[in-house]
Amino acid sequence: MTTIAVTGASGFCGSHVAATAAARGADVLCVGRRPGPAGRHIPWDAAREVPDLSGADIVVHCAAAVGDPPPGSAAEAAMHAVNVDGTARLLQAAAGRPVVWVSSASVYAPDPDRTALTEDHPVRDHLNAYGRTKAAGETLALAAGAVVLRPRAVYGTGDPHLVPRLLSRVRRGVLLLPGPSVPLSLTAVENLTEACLAAADWPPGPYNIADPAPYDRDEAVRDVLHAHGTNARIRHVPVAAARAAAHAAHALARLRPHTQPLLTPYAVHQLTGSLTLDTTRARAQGWTPHHTLTHYTTRFAPRAGANG
Repeated sequence: MTTIAVTGASGFCGSHVAATAAARGADVLCVGRRPGPAGRHIPWDAAREVPDLSGADIVVHCAAAVGDPPPGSAAEAAMHAVNVDGTARLLQAAAGRPVVWVSSASVYAPDPDRTALTEDHPVRDHLNAYGRTKAAGETLALAAGAVVLRPRAVYGTGDPHLVPRLLSRVRRGVLLLPGPSVPLSLTAVENLTEACLAAADWPPGPYNIADPAPYDRDEAVRDVLHAHGTNARIRHVPVAAARAAAHAAHALARLRPHTQPLLTPYAVHQLTGSLTLDTTRARAQGWTPHHTLTHYTTRFAPRAGANG
């Protein structure tokens, strides 16, 4: 029986990986601060300790600090401690075991045209601490011979960030979005999970992970809102106005160290610039993304309807 260590197994992506691995007969070690959905719990504080990976055959590293903290803040330092220093500790403990390291498409340079990006697109000029620390962490992972997965905007059951944030922005039946709609890649957590569990056998290096085809931003947002019982109208805000508001909110957040701004320059960029991923490299290894946003919205629509 294969023993798989999953870091961050109590979190969104890690819990899906741990539960799926256990359902397929693997012995699962849930490595992190809290127990995961299956297997044995191995306590680990990524910001301070080297994990105990005794008995693990494969390591899937999903643990990460997420968010968009102001530059120079204590929150940014805490993010670095987990995403960069924690990676170094994890790689030290892995000691030659195959490592699948979950990164993010946020590592890619924010060039104006990011259509059908391949893994060779430059990794630089990051717009926030998350992109910077994920890029620094994956540099360590790649140097150690890990497989690095780069999903974009992971969504699905149990998502604590993307969809809740979207729903919270609806005001009086209206959702304001910056600029006109653009094509975007999204990643169903099931597609990422399949990649995590297959990638230990792939050649080391980076791999884009996304749904079968890009989505139209506004159509995807409407579908998600409708599935959750919210029939909001989308109104477009000029990009320049959105950027100005984001910079003002970021500046205000620096005066309040323990809060995060509601709107950031990074968020505006992510919503107004096309970003689609070429997944040819992962598909060449036999990975196929079967899940789409329709699977997600269909799952939630009856429940939303039942709640009125």
